[in-house]
Amino acid sequence: MTEAARSLDFDRIREDMVERQIRTWEVFDQAVLDLMKVVPRESFVPDSMRALACADMNVPIGEGEVMLAPKVEGRMLQALAITRGDSILEVGTGTGYFTSLLAGLGGQVHSVDIREQFTQRAARNLKALDIDNVTLETRDASTLDGFEQQYDVIVVTGSMPVLHDSFRQRLKPNGRLLAIVGQDQVMEAQLHTRTGENDWAIASLFDTVVPPLVNAWNPQRFPF
Repeated sequence: MTEAARSLDFDRIREDMVERQIRTWEVFDQAVLDLMKVVPRESFVPDSMRALACADMNVPIGEGEVMLAPKVEGRMLQALAITRGDSILEVGTGTGYFTSLLAGLGGQVHSVDIREQFTQRAARNLKALDIDNVTLETRDASTLDGFEQQYDVIVVTGSMPVLHDSFRQRLKPNGRLLAIVGQDQVMEAQLHTRTGENDWAIASLFDTVVPPLVNAWNPQRFPF
């Protein structure tokens, strides 16, 4: 870590992040805003990126992956309307920052990442903050193959060309799924709410561009 990064007042920087980036992007849920002010985002980024931890950008975390921009994470949390008793599945743990926010708002969090080094890093980061309502697992969850449990909330932090139906099937009644669907430079965050056994309400939230989920399902297109 550089001397300049050590000397930064991150309490003030997080306050500015919330007021100038997140709130101005139509995030008004006070529980989300309060949580993002106090969780030390700077502790979850690589040391070389610490000075940019709260910048309005996707922060590189290695392996071609990123920590999503703060305002995007805020909008995602607000849309999911997480309550204290919610069971949550996160696909794409990364450094564990978004995991920590899910854990701060909800009940038990099951977070899965395909990369062992990310799972291990997230475990260290969460332990340092005494967050104990998270179960971490290294596993390919690109289609939720083999997942049996249903959840109140599912969130996928990488983009997918097409949403595999298995994600929606793993929702409990009234469960909410947030996924970023699309490819190249055309992607949108979508909220899917299970309203019946085979019925879902779908809301388009905002446009964004994030790296794809590893092994994301993309059905083969056959020529006619």
